[in-house]
Amino acid sequence: MLVLFLGAALFSAHRKDVTQGFDEVAHLSYVAQIQSTGAFWPKLESLRMLDPTTFRFTTEANYLNHPPFYYALLAQLGPRVENNPGAAFPLRALNALLATFGFAALLAIGVTARLDKMQFYAFAVPLFCIPVLAPIAGAVNTDNAAFAGGALATLATWQFVASRRTAWLVAALAGVVIAGWAKFTGFMLSGGLVGATLLYLLWRGQLRAAWLVPVALAFLLALAPYVVFFLQYGSPTPDTPGLMIMLRDGARAAGWADAPRLSFLAWVIHFIADFFVGWMPTLAQRTLLNYAALALPVAAVLCAIAGFVVSVRRLLDRRETTLDVIVVAGTLAIAVTLTCHIVFSYGHHLSTGWMMEAYPRYYLPLIATIPLAGLSLLAAVQHPHGRAALLALLITGPILFRILGAPFGS
Repeated sequence: MLVLFLGAALFSAHRKDVTQGFDEVAHLSYVAQIQSTGAFWPKLESLRMLDPTTFRFTTEANYLNHPPFYYALLAQLGPRVENNPGAAFPLRALNALLATFGFAALLAIGVTARLDKMQFYAFAVPLFCIPVLAPIAGAVNTDNAAFAGGALATLATWQFVASRRTAWLVAALAGVVIAGWAKFTGFMLSGGLVGATLLYLLWRGQLRAAWLVPVALAFLLALAPYVVFFLQYGSPTPDTPGLMIMLRDGARAAGWADAPRLSFLAWVIHFIADFFVGWMPTLAQRTLLNYAALALPVAAVLCAIAGFVVSVRRLLDRRETTLDVIVVAGTLAIAVTLTCHIVFSYGHHLSTGWMMEAYPRYYLPLIATIPLAGLSLLAAVQHPHGRAALLALLITGPILFRILGAPFGS
């Protein structure tokens, strides 16, 4: 799986059009600006976009609002980007390695948890079949750093709960810092997982005072860039001039700018529907079969919700395993982040009419929570035929969705 994943990422890196998806021109422009100016912490409003053909700077404002750590790292490790379109592939290859590290960390959970063969497939196949994971891995995007950090945090938190070893807590906190320095959602997800786990230990009377110092230091480090943003712009995720221009121009081009604004309830429904459609992004026109295939990820999420309920009951009955702790902590972190995401994006909708902010790739740092919750549900199903049916859904559903979820050739 690791070899295939890395191969798919590098293949995508070789063939991808830089203008197609995942804001790659904007991310490359951020790297180029750090290289060009030498400023480690450039002002967000000063960022400019590269021309996607010549890789020369234009006067167009960059809309990104992330901390500079990921971009500064690529600026040091990769070739010079300005005036060099050939720089894209080496930087993509670095991202492929970063994402492969994250994927390996998640597979390590399945190995160290000593799952049987079918349980391992039920955990690993859905991860391997994530439609956007390999294409993003083959692109220059902060989502790769957030995914790697979140995966490290997930693996290390699992091991920490299982062993109570401080070294694993430190590794989990390192994952929080990596994901947090990539993007704010990375901090909310990975930090939420570790934070909820520590609350569980406090609830059980097993939280050691010695752990509080590294926890406080790591969370301060992870939050530091957003404190700076708040002091600079009044928000940890600033609405930069470039971002607002992009949203207004995009809404106007799509005919949304002058349309009546949705109510909050209507926005939530639209957001969730768009979220599932965005799980398999495509520029081609979807067929009825493609839309029908969306029932497969919906079913996986429903199984995960049921698994979360099962794990909560085990916690309340004091019968929990490591799996239950991670499922509950991860689900709560996702729920809080998703709620904030919906509210934040609704503000953009009200101010500009923009309708496209439900991006599932933001949740890749804790994506392992979904198949883990499926395993929690599986453990509660005792009837042999019921277990076989659920295993078939968990394993074959992601494969079928990869085949049927998008128009052929798209």
